Amino acid sequence: DSRLSIFKSPLAAHKIRLRLPFESNIVMGHTRMATQGNKYENYNNHPFSGRCGMTDFALAHNGVLHNDEKLRRELKLPATKIATDSYIAVQLLEQKDTLDFTTIAQMAEQLEGSFTITVLDVAKNFYFVKGDNPLALYHFEREGFYIYASTAAILDCALITLGLVTKFYTEIDTKCGDILRISPDGRIRYQAG
Repeated sequence: DSRLSIFKSPLAAHKIRLRLPFESNIVMGHTRMATQGNKYENYNNHPFSGRCGMTDFALAHNGVLHNDEKLRRELKLPATKIATDSYIAVQLLEQKDTLDFTTIAQMAEQLEGSFTITVLDVAKNFYFVKGDNPLALYHFEREGFYIYASTAAILDCALITLGLVTKFYTEIDTKCGDILRISPDGRIRYQAG
């Protein structure tokens, strides 16, 4: 129904059991290794919700950022109870009027540390910001879907568990600095870093 729903809970990855509504057509997932912020205070867990202009979005981050507190001070960003370094990416995007390649690139350029970031907007555009953290993204063109994880080993294990062992997928190549968007029609557009 063109809405973004976020469900999160402080569970170990192996305990997660997804029950998705039939009408769901995009799912963004994240399992967190808590480096900052108590994982039992669920607001610290990913994905985070945000609003950029009139566009609602969800954001997840894999990595560790080192300049989140500095950016909050320098840019006079609002105080928040969220204690994770990742939330600064949401706050930077919320300063913009639109959510697109340009504003996502501007956000990423301000971050110091390691990251790969995913952003899903309410219009079903799914952005991947490839920093120096790993990302494995496969396209099952015949079946009509993409699936991703932080590493190919994790993704391959998940595919076996799901019974999707097949050679009929294409691995989408990403390099540090790349931003890509999968649009609602399944097309990929790159902005090279």
